Amino acid sequence: MTDWLSDTRDSYDTVAVSYADHTRDLLDGLPHLRAALRVFAEQVSGPVADVGCGPGQITALLHGMGVDASGIDLSPAMVALARSEHPGLRFEVGSMTEPLPGPLGGIIAWWSLIHVPDDLVPVVFGHFHDALQPDGLLQLGFHVGDRTNLKTQGYGGHPMRVHVHLRPPERVADWLRAAGFTVEAQWLLGTDGAILFARRG
Repeated sequence: MTDWLSDTRDSYDTVAVSYADHTRDLLDGLPHLRAALRVFAEQVSGPVADVGCGPGQITALLHGMGVDASGIDLSPAMVALARSEHPGLRFEVGSMTEPLPGPLGGIIAWWSLIHVPDDLVPVVFGHFHDALQPDGLLQLGFHVGDRTNLKTQGYGGHPMRVHVHLRPPERVADWLRAAGFTVEAQWLLGTDGAILFARRG
């Protein structure tokens, strides 16, 4: 495991409980994100992988919308927490830098790609493309900007060591097109976030 992957795994193992507490009710005040989930749930057909699922809240919300959703996360502590809090759903330890099980009707990756270095993003998108069935739907959420920050302290004041990559939406869209996706929509969330909808060609 490369240094950035092990740092990311260990950091989220450390903050798993605090992160879950911080994000548990976060979507209550974010109507545009809830709307993005509803659009995804209405458009997707077939099983869905929530990649970088953390404590499983998005996986559970999609399940509540009638989606056959399961979660994958790099952090064993996050996966254990997700299984505990959502015992009826499936969660596995895994990395988006490795091939994903398929075929899938959809993949959702909210604010998990932000830790992947630029040179590996095309590899990740290749894995997403390979795992999706024809016309499979991909939804990405990420921070907008053009810089990388080193995060050394996280949720609950616990130490972390993760690089957070902020990217222009058009750069992410270009990577998606190069991987064989059609970008169907780009939503800007204020000035610091974006949601991209893409479909496998």
